[in-house]
Amino acid sequence: MTDVPPEHGRFDYSAIVDRPKLVWPNGARVAVWTIPNLEHFLFDRPATPISMASFGLKPDVLNYGWRDYGLRVGFWRMREIMDRYGFKGTVALNSQVCELYPRVIEAGLESGWEWMGHGITNSVLLNDQSEEEERAIIAQTVATIAHHTGRPPRGWLGPVMAETVHTLDLLAEHGIDYVADWVNDEQPYPMRVRSGRMTSIPYSAEMNDIPTFLDMKQSAETYAQNLMDQFDVLYEDGATTGRVMAIPLHPFLVGHPYRAKHFARALEHISSRNDVWIATGSEIIDWYLAGRPQKP
Repeated sequence: MTDVPPEHGRFDYSAIVDRPKLVWPNGARVAVWTIPNLEHFLFDRPATPISMASFGLKPDVLNYGWRDYGLRVGFWRMREIMDRYGFKGTVALNSQVCELYPRVIEAGLESGWEWMGHGITNSVLLNDQSEEEERAIIAQTVATIAHHTGRPPRGWLGPVMAETVHTLDLLAEHGIDYVADWVNDEQPYPMRVRSGRMTSIPYSAEMNDIPTFLDMKQSAETYAQNLMDQFDVLYEDGATTGRVMAIPLHPFLVGHPYRAKHFARALEHISSRNDVWIATGSEIIDWYLAGRPQKP
C-alpha cells in the first residue's frame, strides 16, 4: 500500500452558504434517509462490545450473542417501526448476511429497501489491504449482493467507514456511484475518481446509534430527542437550501424494546411534518445529479 498523500485530492472545499439553492422534490426542505447496518461478525475475533468483561476472549460468547440478537430479533422490531412510518431502509449490508441470514434479505426486499455494499463482514476492514486485496473484497461484495437481491449495489459504506487511498477509485471501477464514508456535509457533493463517477452522500457519526449508546452512554430518551432536534434544525435551515438527514441504525442496539419505543417516537415526529422527503440513498443521489451535473 502506498503512503497516504498529504492531501486527499478527492474534492475542493465548498462552503454551504456559497452554493446554488438545492431544491428537493415538491419543495421538501429535508431529505431523510435511514440506514440499517446489517452485519455479520466472525465468531473467533473481537468486535463491537456491550461489555468489556469478556472482550478479547476467544470465543467471546457474551458480546457475540448480544450482536446476534440484532438479526434474530431486533431487526424485526426495527423494520416494523420503519414500515409503520413509511421509512424505506438503505441497508449497509455485509455480503455474508445474504448467505447466512437469507430471511432478513427476504424481509428487506418485501419492504422495498435498497442495498448498499458494506464489505464482506464487519470483522474485515479495508484500511490495511493491498490494492488487489481490496479490489477482490469489493468485487465479491458487489457480486454476492447482486446475486441475492437482484441488482448490484450503487452505494457503499465501509465497515467502520474505513478506506484506503485507493477505495474510491476501486468502488467506481465496480459500479458504485455514491459513498457514505465522509461525514463532512449536509448535502451531496461530487468526488474525484480515476474513472467513472462518485458522489458523497451525507451520513452521520453524531446520529449513529453506536456512538450514542456505546461511546457517549446516552439514554434511549436522549437518543430520540437528538434525532428530533437534528431534524428540527435541518428543517428550519432547509427553508434556505435543501438538507439531508441520515439516521444510521444497528438492530442489536435500536431493536431492543426499551430503545425501539423511543426510536418510534422520533420517526413519528419526523414523518408528521410537511415538506419532508423520506427517501433512499439512490433517490437522493439521482435527484441531486439531475439538478446539478457532476464536475471533476
